[in-house]
Amino acid sequence: MRHLIDPLDFTVEETQDLLSLANRIVADPSKYQEVCAHKKLATLFYEPSTRTRLSFEAAMLNLGGSVLGFSSADSSSASKGESVADTIRVISSYADIAAMRHPKEGAPRRAAHYSSIPVINAGDGGHQHPTQTLTDLLTIYRRKGRLSDMTIGLCGDLKFGRTVHSLIKSLSRYPGIRFVLISPEELRVPDYVITEALKPNNIEYVEMTSLEEAMPQLDILYMTRVQRERFFNEEDYIRLKDTYILTADKMKLAKPDMAVLHPLPRVNEIALPVDDDPRAAYFEQAANGVYVRMALIMTLLGLADKEV
Repeated sequence: MRHLIDPLDFTVEETQDLLSLANRIVADPSKYQEVCAHKKLATLFYEPSTRTRLSFEAAMLNLGGSVLGFSSADSSSASKGESVADTIRVISSYADIAAMRHPKEGAPRRAAHYSSIPVINAGDGGHQHPTQTLTDLLTIYRRKGRLSDMTIGLCGDLKFGRTVHSLIKSLSRYPGIRFVLISPEELRVPDYVITEALKPNNIEYVEMTSLEEAMPQLDILYMTRVQRERFFNEEDYIRLKDTYILTADKMKLAKPDMAVLHPLPRVNEIALPVDDDPRAAYFEQAANGVYVRMALIMTLLGLADKEV
C-alpha cells in the first residue's frame, strides 16, 4: 500500500506515468467513469478549502465512486479532542482511500502511519501540498510540452507557501531548471528548501525583490497570495499583502509564451485584466486538478491500468 505525503514519494518516472494517465483522462474523461465504482473516498479536511476538497470530490465522483468526510475540524470529533491517529483508524474501516488537509505540519504523515488505506496529503500547514504540485506539473507540461530546461519565477509568499515548497522539490529533479525567487525579505524561501532541494541538486537560483526585473527571463511565473492565516502579527500581514500585484502592464515585459500559474485563491495579487491574457493559465490549472486527482486515486488504489 502506498501513500502520497511528500511530492518526492513518487519517482520522476512514476510522476510521468501519473501525468500521462491524467493526460489520457483529459482527452476522454467518460472512458474512466466506472473505474472506481463501489469505492469510497474520505475527505478529512481540518482546514477550510474550496478547490482542493471539491476537486477531490469531483474526481472520485467522475470515477464512479462516492465520497464521505468533513470540511472543518469543528464538524468532526477533533473538536472533542480525538487524535488524528484514532480518526484515521476509524475512517479506514469506512473508506477505501483518504485525502487529509491539516493545519499542523506532519499530520498526514502521522495518519498514514496508523492507516490501513492509502492517505493523500492535501496540504499540511506551511509544509507540503503534493497534489497541487502534480496539478502544477500537468499544467506546465500541457503548456510547454516539457518539465525541463526552463526558468521558473516564484513570486509572493515563499516562506509559508506550501505549494511553492512542493513545486521546488519536484522540479529540482528535472534537468535545466532555474529558479527566480521573488519575495520581500520577510517572506523568503525557508533555508531547509534551499539546503534540501536546491543545493543538493545543483539547481541554479537567484533571490530578488523586483518582479519587473524578473519578468523578461521567465518561462513560467508562479504567483502566490500572502496568506493571512499564516501570520501571527496582523500589522505584518497588512504591510506585506500588496507587495506584488501582476498587472497587464507588467505582462508586457514577459515572453509571448510565458505561462502564469497561481494555486488560488487569489486576493488582489493578479489584476482582473490579466485574466484575458492567453498566458493566464490559473483557471486551466484549477480544472487540471480534477484530472490529476482522478489519476492519483486510480494509481493509489491499483486501478491505473483499468481503462474501459
